[in-house]
Amino acid sequence: MRVLIYLFIGILFGITMFKSEAASWFRIYEMFRFEAFHMYGIIGSGLFLGVVTMQIIKKYNIKSFYGEQIRFQPKEKGISRYLLGGIIFGLGWALAGACPGPMFTLVGAGFSPILIVILFAVLGTYLYGVLKDKLPH
Repeated sequence: MRVLIYLFIGILFGITMFKSEAASWFRIYEMFRFEAFHMYGIIGSGLFLGVVTMQIIKKYNIKSFYGEQIRFQPKEKGISRYLLGGIIFGLGWALAGACPGPMFTLVGAGFSPILIVILFAVLGTYLYGVLKDKLPH
């Protein structure tokens, strides 16, 4: 049953991404050239909603759908690690024309060349897992 719920949420997310044009290469290109507010509005709305939701969960000690405690682990401080990671992520996003969420949305919409991007995203994630202990954090 859990799988069906997650599948439904994923399909709903994909439809929302596609209809809002968040998976559009043209919209992403506009964003990186600072020509339109469209993507910044979507990202900012998500950021705002995430912050508000986290504060509500913390304040009212809300549990998950399965009755489990929701815990937020504090992240390590440091500008360089987030700056470098953000630059690498942004460059990949700009080169591929999609971040991880819209990549799968584009597959669902029938844009099969994005499968190459997904393959290399998975490969990059795997390589990070293998090299994680050897990298500076």
